[in-house]
Amino acid sequence: MLTSRNLSLTLLALSFIGFADASFLTIKHYTGGSIPCSLLDGCDTVTRSAYSTIGPVPVALLGALFYLTVFVLTLLYLQQPNQKLIKIIWLLAIFAFLASLGFIYLQAFVINAWCLYCLGSALTSTLILVVASVFVRRA
Repeated sequence: MLTSRNLSLTLLALSFIGFADASFLTIKHYTGGSIPCSLLDGCDTVTRSAYSTIGPVPVALLGALFYLTVFVLTLLYLQQPNQKLIKIIWLLAIFAFLASLGFIYLQAFVINAWCLYCLGSALTSTLILVVASVFVRRA
């Protein structure tokens, strides 16, 4: 059943997964390490492309901050339910979803390489948007 608690726990799980993924990519960016990519062959190509940063900031770091924000806001909601927190998550998730669409476009049509971790992040942010949309609609 889609209770507020179940939706919140789903947001926590998704944001944790997204944070782990984006943090891994951020660490690899700063250490210069190679990214293992077993299913697809373009992880390093994508994560080292000109599109992997905005100025000096890696896109993965922005993703990690997004997921951490969703995680913290969801924890706050669980402690003190407030629909404004869910609306903030929803608005952030819309932005993250649109950014993910842009990055998928870049992988497909500009970079011509695919990053499994990046696709995982796109899926995670999309699922966060779906869950947050259900949450907002129920309010």
